[in-house]
Amino acid sequence: MFNQVLDPMHSVALTALVALVPVVLLLVLLAVFRVTAWLATLIGAAVTLGLALLVWQVPLGHAVKACLCGSATGVWAVDWITFWGVVIFNTLTLTGIFGDFQKWLIAKATADVRVQTILLAWAFGALLEGLVGFGYPWAVVAPLLIALGISDLDAIRVAAIANNAPVSFGALGVPIIALAAVTGLPLMALSASIGKIVALLALVPPWVLIYLVAGKRGLRGAWPLAIVGSFAYIAGQFPVSQYLGPYLPDISGAVVCFVSLLVLLRFWKPKETLGYGGVPVPEEQANQSKGHGLTRRRVLEAWAPFFLLVGVVVLWTGPWSSLPGITLASFKVQGISSLSHKLVSASFGFKPFIGGTSIMVSWVLITLMLRPGRSILKAVFRRTLSQMWGALLVGVFIFALAFIFNYSGMASSLAYAFSKLGVWFIVVAPILGWIGVALSGSNTSTNAMFGAFQVMVGNLLGFPVLLAPSLNSVGAEVGKPIAPQTASVGVATTGYVRNEGEVIRHNMGWTLVLVVVLICIGLFYYFVMPQAMMIH
Repeated sequence: MFNQVLDPMHSVALTALVALVPVVLLLVLLAVFRVTAWLATLIGAAVTLGLALLVWQVPLGHAVKACLCGSATGVWAVDWITFWGVVIFNTLTLTGIFGDFQKWLIAKATADVRVQTILLAWAFGALLEGLVGFGYPWAVVAPLLIALGISDLDAIRVAAIANNAPVSFGALGVPIIALAAVTGLPLMALSASIGKIVALLALVPPWVLIYLVAGKRGLRGAWPLAIVGSFAYIAGQFPVSQYLGPYLPDISGAVVCFVSLLVLLRFWKPKETLGYGGVPVPEEQANQSKGHGLTRRRVLEAWAPFFLLVGVVVLWTGPWSSLPGITLASFKVQGISSLSHKLVSASFGFKPFIGGTSIMVSWVLITLMLRPGRSILKAVFRRTLSQMWGALLVGVFIFALAFIFNYSGMASSLAYAFSKLGVWFIVVAPILGWIGVALSGSNTSTNAMFGAFQVMVGNLLGFPVLLAPSLNSVGAEVGKPIAPQTASVGVATTGYVRNEGEVIRHNMGWTLVLVVVLICIGLFYYFVMPQAMMIH
């Protein structure tokens, strides 16, 4: 039985610095040298394995097994979901269904920039994040806003800030699934705790978005939009995150938000129609209705795939279903923790009917409904593989890195050093998530790198068990607008291609504001409602 070593360098500070080498190396490769993500994570995994063998004295066979369990987890728990999510998105795009949905949505947005921003950036952006993630909300939403008159740089910033709250539940819940995989905490418990934090954070962005496009004047005249936009998203997101898991909160939040905003606009509209910058729109221009040219049947067909996806995933993965728990085979390698002196393990269980399989089945049903030709199906898979092969490899290597980092005891050594911060770690926890995603570009990778470490520090300090890892995940949400990799995808359809630095500088200020808001939320749950961050 392998026994982890807490302080192999015989100095807590020096051991912590050595344990940080894989994390710092990975972030430097990504953010400074701009090495492609799959290659950076491969190098990081190799260096982590070397340190585990040479410094933390992990037996070679144990170390290799831990890496293999990690890679298998990355493929089956994460890649299997993201691949089918992007396949669905590409199927909707290439069949024209997604274009119909966009036409309908733009027609509903009116000539008021505040309505356009909340409907397109906030609600539509959440739908895109929930389905695909990976910077696509920026890439799709920003050009729509630019076409409606918002300047390129501000349109990108609006799309990025609107993307803050939905990220943890993005790509059909993959960041939270990753967090559960590396921490061993129950998936439902993490979904619920992160949902509680996101519900409070989501109160802020709609107000910021309206201010960014129309200033104080625009905010005074459109506060009902901000209230309905935030509370409607929360009404759709919160109960799903609490009782159904991490797969659908963004999609359900977006759908409820769409419906609520459209109902509001039927009975209330801003007294004056404002354009970008808070400039009044001439009355004749404001009254020009932009029809979408779609029949009622085409509109229903555009909505139908989303309802089908929600229905299948809810029935398949809800607490009433035993399908996700069926295990055909399991593999693990065990050791003794240097902190708790109890058994720890790196493990992989092959569960054929997990969430990713439900999304594959959803795609099959959507395909039967839309009946695309063979050429379209070939194009869907060709495009998906072209877009995703690098991200799929990242899933393999980042989990190999994370599993050996945790199994070797490196995470325990780092946690022991950080526990010296005491209660101040409650402030540091979300900042680590913010830094991780700002440099790596991925909430999923950030949770894989820091998730188990956050749990260990929290346990040493007596925090509610779900608090630190949940703050890590939501901190990563807030850092997304300044992540170079996300920005690269987000600006691909704008005039700022290869000028991500300007975009990141433009986004930085409001990102820091939201970090402060998140720290306040963390302090609230720590001091006022700690029971909300416990496993019940």
